[in-house]
Amino acid sequence: MKGEPGHQEKRYHGVPAAPGIARGPIHVFSIETDDVVRYHVDPASVPDEIARFENALIQTRAQILEMQQQIAEAIGAKDAGIFDAHLLVVEDQTLIDEVLRKLEADHCNVEFTFQEVANRYVDSLSKIDDPYLRERAIDIQDVTRRVIRNLQGRSPRPFLSIDQPHILVAHNLTPSDTATMNREQVRGLVLDLGSRTSHTAIMAQSLGIPSVVGLHDATETLETGAPALIDGYHGLLIINPSEETLRKYEEIERQKGAIAESLTQLRETKSTTRDGRHIVLSANIELPDEVDAVLRHGAEGVGLYRTEFLYLNETTLPTEEEQFEVYLTVAERLAPDPLIIRTLDLGGDKVSDGIERGDELNPFLGWRAIRFCLENIDIFKAQLRAILRASVSPNVKMMFPMISGLEEVRRALEIVDECKNELRKEGQPFNDELDIGVMIEVPTAAIMADRLAREVDFFSIGTNDLIQYAVAIDRTNERVAHLYEPSHPSVVRLLKMVADAAHANGIWVGICGEMAGDVLFTPLLLGLGMDELSAGPTLVPQVKSAVQRLTITECERLVVEVLQLDTSAAILARCAEMAEKNYPELLG
Repeated sequence: MKGEPGHQEKRYHGVPAAPGIARGPIHVFSIETDDVVRYHVDPASVPDEIARFENALIQTRAQILEMQQQIAEAIGAKDAGIFDAHLLVVEDQTLIDEVLRKLEADHCNVEFTFQEVANRYVDSLSKIDDPYLRERAIDIQDVTRRVIRNLQGRSPRPFLSIDQPHILVAHNLTPSDTATMNREQVRGLVLDLGSRTSHTAIMAQSLGIPSVVGLHDATETLETGAPALIDGYHGLLIINPSEETLRKYEEIERQKGAIAESLTQLRETKSTTRDGRHIVLSANIELPDEVDAVLRHGAEGVGLYRTEFLYLNETTLPTEEEQFEVYLTVAERLAPDPLIIRTLDLGGDKVSDGIERGDELNPFLGWRAIRFCLENIDIFKAQLRAILRASVSPNVKMMFPMISGLEEVRRALEIVDECKNELRKEGQPFNDELDIGVMIEVPTAAIMADRLAREVDFFSIGTNDLIQYAVAIDRTNERVAHLYEPSHPSVVRLLKMVADAAHANGIWVGICGEMAGDVLFTPLLLGLGMDELSAGPTLVPQVKSAVQRLTITECERLVVEVLQLDTSAAILARCAEMAEKNYPELLG
């Protein structure tokens, strides 16, 4: 595909949201609004309107759950969790009560009343200069359209269905749009709005669709049919690409293809440095089906098995037996490589329908993970018993999330001992020497690492939360997202403190956050003394390649230098310099 004769190449710069290169004709998409007619309702008919409204909410909720399940099966529960925000809208009692009050007061049809109330919420949130709240406005718009179509007795509007490859250009897309679009034909995605942390951007990354967002007025200036090229690495949209531009990007694609091919050859090799230090390279998973990807990409087992998928979007809690069967199946498929099962981390952005919980102003700092488990002993015990029983496969290990101090660890270990005693009395086999570790995600745990290390068998550092809590920022909020800095001098010192404490007490330490999969930081992590790195399965080959090109000696020298630096930028630049020297082709 090349530019049309007589048409000059034009370049539009936006925000890179999902990496990759895509070519094709553009299709400019505009949302067709549903007309909602206002009409008077007799006061005696208001109960009927309320019943229609309640039925529409139930129907909408079922549709969202179905869509969420489809996304979970396609790309994982983490991305499907985006629709939890939609479920909260249909369950928002404040919004529902306001609709009911207006029905009683105005005697208008419920379609019009609901749209009026919802639009007022959307307008208010859209005017707030906060990306997180603007994202909530999009959620409400998405759900509003769905509820109204259900009230009107119409099926959900099918998203744009084009049976030819194209680059989709839109003002904005809701998560529902992204979930239901024809992903086989959408080569790339261009949006007027959005940020790299928006729901649509996150889903595009998981779906592998090159995307550029934040172009402001692309839908107004571009025309359907124009040939285009997307550079999702650098946030660039090129209309009518020239022959020279096409040749340049063909060479870039060829180089990246060659790199990808070379990385596949590493599957059977070990992640050992040039001076002989073996680094365990594991994978993070959340669904049993992801074991295929773990094996395919050459990881040495699973360093983080998220178990929340068993609880999310279920009206009843999973039984001990159901959990046991899932854990044992995964363990046997991975054997002899390890399977590290993280105990339940519900809360924050993960909520189960089977658990009663009140509203929290800041759920990420609230009743979640180990705090939840220690107050719900029956739920916790069911999972602990299932993990212990699955430990008849000797590669099973277990770790507790969100530990903040010794009291939580000791209480959790006491409950494990109670479960062991119960299983002994029942004659159930289990591994009495099961390794138990803790996740270091809270700064207090990092500071107390020397004491915590005496209680457990290993540490796994969850850098995503540790950085957020240490620097006090919400990385999904673009106003402060730039402050989310893995290279922050304080973060580097915390990581060193944890690694030193682990080794001083004879236990191993790993990283299971996003830092583990970023080859820019591989020299730093090795120099800090990390024994294990656990990343997304698809990132394992490039991390392995990076490890194989480094020496521990040079990585330790890097850490000595870095600890003398005062700024995140200086540390990042030094890490980039070493990465560029050893494996330039692995860098974006």
